[in-house]
Amino acid sequence: MTNNARRLLVATHNKGKVAEYADIFSDMTIGWLTLDEAGVSHDVDETGVTFRENAILKAHAYAQRSHMQTLADDSGLEVDALDGAPGVYTARYGGPGLTSAERYRLLLENLRGIEPERRTARFRCVVAVAAADGELLGTAEGACEGLIALEPAGAGGFGYDPVFFLPERGLTMAQLPPAEKHRISHRGRAAQAIAPLLRAVMNLSRKDTD
Repeated sequence: MTNNARRLLVATHNKGKVAEYADIFSDMTIGWLTLDEAGVSHDVDETGVTFRENAILKAHAYAQRSHMQTLADDSGLEVDALDGAPGVYTARYGGPGLTSAERYRLLLENLRGIEPERRTARFRCVVAVAAADGELLGTAEGACEGLIALEPAGAGGFGYDPVFFLPERGLTMAQLPPAEKHRISHRGRAAQAIAPLLRAVMNLSRKDTD
């Protein structure tokens, strides 16, 4: 475990998301913490109307509650045939209590009869980093274009990955090896864009990032 100065709170209860960030930033010596591991049980209401607004809300609020440097993101799926839905409501699509599989199967049902060429979509992610007092230090955005598949495929990733098809690779996001996914995904691209700021915020020297 790294020292306290290099511990970073990720504003999520999802251990899979934290593990993904740890993989993406594997060249940095950081002790990654979920909200549960930091003892933060309060959930911030995501009242923003954009991914950026929600990412900033979470970074600010959780940093103030934990007194830790905090990384937060908001991400989701935009489907053109559904006028950009589910968008900021991606994690709540279909209402509370649904599993990820139930949500993406609902999406497939809502796209029934839509021909493949009109099933264009993108994953979008905005990452925000806040200081321990809640001050916003910066944001970055990433996006990944694709299509919504006719059927799910693949066991990797999480969320809507099994139905997000990448035509240039002939695979869904859930079928990609982790390293490849991290390189091209919306979260991976946002993380790559925020990496210089994160190194500076965490006071990482060259030897800490090799």
